[in-house]
Amino acid sequence: MIENLKGIHETVNYKDKTRLRLYVNDENEHYPAHWHTPLEILCPLRDGYDAVCSQKPYHLRTGDILFICPGTIHDLPAHAQGVRIIFQADCTPLYAVGEMETILSLMAPALLVTPEKFPSDYLALHRLMLEIRDEYTTGQPLGEGAIYARLIEMLVLVGRSRTWDAARFDAKSFKRREYCEKMLDICSYISEHCTENLTLEQAAARAGYSKYHFDRLFRQFTDIPYYKYLNQKRIACAERMLIDPSVTVTEVAMRSGFSSITAFTRMFKVVKHCTPSQFRKIHILQG
Repeated sequence: MIENLKGIHETVNYKDKTRLRLYVNDENEHYPAHWHTPLEILCPLRDGYDAVCSQKPYHLRTGDILFICPGTIHDLPAHAQGVRIIFQADCTPLYAVGEMETILSLMAPALLVTPEKFPSDYLALHRLMLEIRDEYTTGQPLGEGAIYARLIEMLVLVGRSRTWDAARFDAKSFKRREYCEKMLDICSYISEHCTENLTLEQAAARAGYSKYHFDRLFRQFTDIPYYKYLNQKRIACAERMLIDPSVTVTEVAMRSGFSSITAFTRMFKVVKHCTPSQFRKIHILQG
């Protein structure tokens, strides 16, 4: 299944004239630790499947669905039997849709959908997954649009459930809704302004909370501290600039919001497990 692997980075070969790739996979093969820029979704059709995402193991039963977010290092052990859908989609078209990037951030590094965890939405999500497979394999006109429409619907269902679940606020229902709306707004604002000097104090002021109250709410909502979230967004921005060889690594560091090339390189290596120069070399060789 992995056709182009350089180090641990996979370049996905999309279906001709699309930004999608889907396999109905029954191979007994170990896919070693790797990462790629597309979103990946796994769904066993017969027997279970296992995955390790950012060193966390996931066991999928038949019908379970695992979302693996872009840039996540994952490992797929060999399985002697079974059939599963492996679907990969370029997320670039999704980012033009409001809050899609925030939803993916909240799902990161991976999210397992089961009937127990998503009792209200599981059947709809599983149906949409099968419809994506059918659209891909039958090759109907406007198939790419139909697949992205279903993918967006899946992400909206998961996002609404994940957003409410993420808001583990010790407050009454109306207050939790207020917190959710404020945190979604802040996450979208960070995505748009991450390259600026966006401090915790400024984000708290935008939300209308004290720094300490905001810091606590943000951690509850995203499961990570504010500055870690901000740096992840900056690195994602840097990735897009690094693909352009006319922009120096130092320029990328400054334009993506880092105060020095040293801080940029250190953070890039923490998030991507390679240096900016290594990342650029991989993409230029395989571009």
